[in-house]
Amino acid sequence: MKIQIIVGSVREGRIAIKVARWVQRSIEKANFSTVQTELVDLKQWDLPIFAGAHPPITGIYDQPKQQEWADKISQADAIIFISPEYNHGYSPALKNALDYLGKEWQGKPAAYIGYGATNGSRSIDQIRQVGTQLGLIDNNAVIEIRDIFSRNKTEEFEPNEFDEKRLTSILDKLIQYVSA
Repeated sequence: MKIQIIVGSVREGRIAIKVARWVQRSIEKANFSTVQTELVDLKQWDLPIFAGAHPPITGIYDQPKQQEWADKISQADAIIFISPEYNHGYSPALKNALDYLGKEWQGKPAAYIGYGATNGSRSIDQIRQVGTQLGLIDNNAVIEIRDIFSRNKTEEFEPNEFDEKRLTSILDKLIQYVSA
């Protein structure tokens, strides 16, 4: 089983990359024999704003990076999205990445990790709506990170006990769904 951890922020000094590395380390430490992780950083992908002539739902990909992005997402069995909350919503880079594709998202179980002024709850709500429309499977696997700004003083994300328990729960849900 391959879980892609999508880093949904491209800003300088972003927290999302720290959270994604924590998720990846935690999964690797749990030593699931059948689970592989891959960090997919939207900052490295640098997807231009989608401006294709064909809606992605058609499967006609006419943008230079669109087929490459489709190939990448097709490799995942499950996805964990990490996103900050910007102005009561989620990051535009993540919205663009979701809008780039159609069928590649369908049938994949998804988990959502958010942070920000309301612990990321509003960003997660919006991503889940879009994800459901794209055919991602929402199994209520969510972490809303509290007090992110007071806990983000070092180079690594500092999870609390609640974060650790929720991550274990998310992984169990994703593994159960893919294994079923």
